[in-house]
Amino acid sequence: MVTEQFSRFVLETPARQIPAPVLQGARDAFIDTVGVALAGLDEPASRLATRWVEELGARPQASLFGATLATAPTEAAFANGISAHALDLDDSLTTLHGHPSATLVPAALAVAQSTHASGAELLAAYALGLEVAGKFGRALGDEHYMRGWHSTSTIGVFSCTAAAARLWGLDAKQLCMAWGLAASQMSGLLRNFGFMAKPFHAGHAARAGVWSAWAAKAGMTADPDILDGTRSMLATYGGGDGATPSTLVGRLGAPWEILDPGINVKRWPCCYGTHRGIAGLLALREAHGLRADDVQSVEVGFVPGNDAALIGREPATGLEAKFSMEYTAAAALIDGAIGVDTFTDAAVMREPHRALMRKVRRYHVDPRDIPAGMPVFVDLAVTIASGRLTLRVQHAPGSRAAPMDAQDRKAKFLECAGRWLDPQRAQALHALLWNCADLADADALMRATRRRSSGEA
Repeated sequence: MVTEQFSRFVLETPARQIPAPVLQGARDAFIDTVGVALAGLDEPASRLATRWVEELGARPQASLFGATLATAPTEAAFANGISAHALDLDDSLTTLHGHPSATLVPAALAVAQSTHASGAELLAAYALGLEVAGKFGRALGDEHYMRGWHSTSTIGVFSCTAAAARLWGLDAKQLCMAWGLAASQMSGLLRNFGFMAKPFHAGHAARAGVWSAWAAKAGMTADPDILDGTRSMLATYGGGDGATPSTLVGRLGAPWEILDPGINVKRWPCCYGTHRGIAGLLALREAHGLRADDVQSVEVGFVPGNDAALIGREPATGLEAKFSMEYTAAAALIDGAIGVDTFTDAAVMREPHRALMRKVRRYHVDPRDIPAGMPVFVDLAVTIASGRLTLRVQHAPGSRAAPMDAQDRKAKFLECAGRWLDPQRAQALHALLWNCADLADADALMRATRRRSSGEA
């Protein structure tokens, strides 16, 4: 059965057989995710998650990012997953149609910390969990997302279950049971984009994945063949465009999802669907010295379906603005930069930006005008008094086709971590994450995210 074949791959693949580039990709994902999670700790959703953990008072086995506060692995995964996705600055995976690391890193760290797993074991669990995320995403197909499911959460619960099962040492039968339990908890709707519910999706998937692995290990049962047959998870939630699960079994690790299509690293804290447009408008602004007063209109053309997540046409809050091409276009042209402070409620209500937003028109490119072999791009046209400036943007900065180099990724980490830690601690944490594979106990990573206490020298 397909469920068992996936399970055996996750649990029986020796760490030594995972290629070095895969583990290096896992390390880079940890660096990026921990950085953006620290930057997101002061967000309202993160503060609410911390309050929940404080009130819960569960047995302390795993800690929250940046804090001495500890709780049960499930609740640490929950709170840390929310922080990792709070700014929408975390990485993405095209085959998942979502964000893999905001769920996987918190889930894996929570279990690794509670079991004192090594850094090498932690990276292996992440790599195998990501492989599940990508392959399950391929099986569910594009239609799953287009129907309104938030794949970060719906698929993330299975990848988190896989990573937790690996770290807790479950056997193949137990992981099959755990996935059956996870299937009854898969949830998350695109309709909730622009609200605190979106980062909650990531926290929920991380917590549900950890709980599913724990419950199966403890003896709770569920359908052990949840991916197989009629009324399976894939048949229920998938579309007609998904890959055949049995075919995907033969492609596990061939190639690894972390290498092909690879993880996209975000430059800006907003929906990835806006990034090509932002990049192009910033380029036009610099090349032509554009001023907001010069702009008569802005047209942004999307391949049909590629703006599905951009539901905020007239955003009134910072969270809504993260999913607005209209607002991010205005901010790019007026401010010349996009950052965390671009998405405060006050920033969104600036009158010059709202005036320019009303000049932005979004449309879908005629499918007949899409060149063969060019499935995703954004067409831009900015009209000014002297004419019309046009640009087609194929690749978003930070994508696998236009990657950030190691120096750029480190700069992003230090900027993000620096919102929580002093520069010396941020540098030390980066070094620890860079050498994660050599750690004897993953607990050291979580301790290194804490601010200096008043009693330290």
